[in-house]
Amino acid sequence: MKEHTMRAENRFLPIENRLPASFPDLFPPAADRDFWGVLDTDLREALLENGKEALETAWPQLLLSDYTDFSETGNRERFEEKYFTRRRMLCALTLAECAEYEGRFFTALLNGLYLILEETTWCLPAHNSYIRDGKQLAIPDEERPVIDLFAAETAALLGITEFLLRERLHEASPDISVYIEKELRRRILNPYLQYHFWWMGDGVQAMCNWTPWITQNLLLALSSRTEGFMTQEEKQLMLYNAVQSMDYFMDDYDEDGCCSEGAEYYSHAGLCLFCCIDILNHLTDDAFKPLFSDPLIKNMAAYILRMYVGNGYYINYGDCSPLAGKRGVRDYLFAKAVNNEEYASFAASDYRSQSMKEKLAPGEINLFYRLLQLKYHEEMEEAPLKPFTAEDYYFESEGLLIARDSLYVLSAKMGKSLASHSHEDIGSLTVYRDGEPVLIDLGVETYTKKTFSPDRHEIWTIQSAYHNTVNFGEDLCVLQKSGEECEAEDIQVRLTETEASLSAELRNVYADDRIRQIRRTVSLYKNREDVSVAITDHYDADLPAVLTFMTKEKPVQAGPLRHESVSFRLGDSVLLTADGVKNVIIEACPVRDAKLQRAWQDEVWRILLYTAGNHVSVVLG
Repeated sequence: MKEHTMRAENRFLPIENRLPASFPDLFPPAADRDFWGVLDTDLREALLENGKEALETAWPQLLLSDYTDFSETGNRERFEEKYFTRRRMLCALTLAECAEYEGRFFTALLNGLYLILEETTWCLPAHNSYIRDGKQLAIPDEERPVIDLFAAETAALLGITEFLLRERLHEASPDISVYIEKELRRRILNPYLQYHFWWMGDGVQAMCNWTPWITQNLLLALSSRTEGFMTQEEKQLMLYNAVQSMDYFMDDYDEDGCCSEGAEYYSHAGLCLFCCIDILNHLTDDAFKPLFSDPLIKNMAAYILRMYVGNGYYINYGDCSPLAGKRGVRDYLFAKAVNNEEYASFAASDYRSQSMKEKLAPGEINLFYRLLQLKYHEEMEEAPLKPFTAEDYYFESEGLLIARDSLYVLSAKMGKSLASHSHEDIGSLTVYRDGEPVLIDLGVETYTKKTFSPDRHEIWTIQSAYHNTVNFGEDLCVLQKSGEECEAEDIQVRLTETEASLSAELRNVYADDRIRQIRRTVSLYKNREDVSVAITDHYDADLPAVLTFMTKEKPVQAGPLRHESVSFRLGDSVLLTADGVKNVIIEACPVRDAKLQRAWQDEVWRILLYTAGNHVSVVLG
């Protein structure tokens, strides 16, 4: 496992002599009818349909009580639904007006622009703090704006919208663009150049997806501005801040390129890093292009394919859902940049599997992503497709093994639980057969105030008792903990043509002196008819061990518990057999949360296996 240290390598710095006198255009403006006037007919019609839906929708009203709802109740959804709806509507209206360019969407678009410009803050209530993981302020201070994920997203949206429609806006009134630039300077540029936000990095704290995600959007917002908006010194400082943050971000990756936050966050981590490099290339005449030959960045691009299971499922741990989303244009461009043909083909294939409405990403508030989809639509539709063969892979930085045969995909996780979205799940595993989940990782419920609070680990989906782990005590009184000292030891990996296994000593993850030893080994025996997956646990403790298994299908006991052995049917094809067991409980776990229901519908199941001695084995076949 990698420890965070001061920066040892400058992949982005130094930056001397890399900044041009003026910023080049990153996007085709609406007045460029050579682009907008010849869009694919189906694309154009879909854009206009989205715009028409936005025209017929009332702009949501944001009240102070909506903002303070988070500090009072912990609910994020009620404010964020209105906030994001405004931005999705502005995206739809902007793209529709660019496509048609006849003014039909222009008045509604101006209404949306001004509503957003007049918001007291662009920062979400859940992020309204000047200190990382600090208590959020109930009411924003407009005199000292916080640049969070969505203040940056909003800045990019307004900046790009103004650039695309600059001619039309000036025809209506030059004051519109002046107002936009004034707010971009007040809320974004000045704070970015004058203050140090934690996500910018300092060489001591570990970074997360906030770093490339925000940096990308600040680059988009500020590089879309007119000449004279920034001095040359401000441009230089902006670029310096951006590339220094990227260096800090990449410090937290090992050479295997594993995203510690998981596959669902790859779109905001690895793909945003790609966009940062791509934007910087546009601004500096390809000065950063050599980074795409860096082995680490190549592995970061390969990560998402290594995590893919099939049927839309990805290996998931922590806060991630197994449904990490379709791959799209940013994946395709990243793959091309690092010359990964399998990744490019996979992204193009995933893109082509979507309906036209889905291809336009109507739920996305990032206008740049949607512009990229339009620009590369035909290329992705026509790109050659080739099958890819995923191989076994061990991410040493996270203690994560992924193994496959013709039927099964097994993942097992050792290591630590310190990433920003981690759960108490060391030693846990997931199993898929024929691309369908058998032993599952739930992910996390819809974010609330509690999700990122000191009480985070009271949430049931985060606790080890609801992962495929070992816990202790008849009443599950000893669960796993999180912290610097709570990590697996003596990790051993075996990868051969016939077997893949991961083994570790886990006593430290319980932080309880009554647990003296617990060694777990998880194995995939490839293409065997009798046993495919095996889990063995040896322990020495003052409390009995209890194995927990989470399943998508209702476990059906195949017979009574006899001679400390019991079997269960999991769906039509999988038999789970446990030896060394004295008691069994099967529980239904209702799923009421909307986010969880997208992956697991109305309920999942938990098997509790109470062990008879100090050794237990479980096999699936």
